[in-house]
Formats: sequence, C-alpha cells, structure tokens
Amino acid sequence: MKQLQKWFDRLAGVSEEEQKRLARAHAIFAQRGPDLAALSTPACWRRRALQAEQLG
Repeated sequence: MKQLQKWFDRLAGVSEEEQKRLARAHAIFAQRGPDLAALSTPACWRRRALQAEQLG
C-alpha cells in the first residue's frame, strides 16, 4: 500500500521533502493542547473560600 502511495506521489509530482514537511506539520499541530474544561466554570466558583484566620 505504501509503495502505491509512493508511485502516486511521483506521478502527481509530490516531492519527498514536501512529504517530510507535511509529516512534521502533522507532528506539531496534532498534539493536544491544554485541557480547558476546568475554565468553563467561573473563576469565583473555582476559588477557595477565605478562612477567618486568613482575613487576619
């Protein structure tokens, strides 16, 4: 299957350097970003309540 893809790439004019560049781009941009699900709740709800000792 990979051999067929290589032949097709040669016929279509896709260079090996372009394939490497595309693979590198996939490696960079396919990574998952930080989990932002915790930010869906408001910040005031995520904060801990102040204790009387902390108010000082």
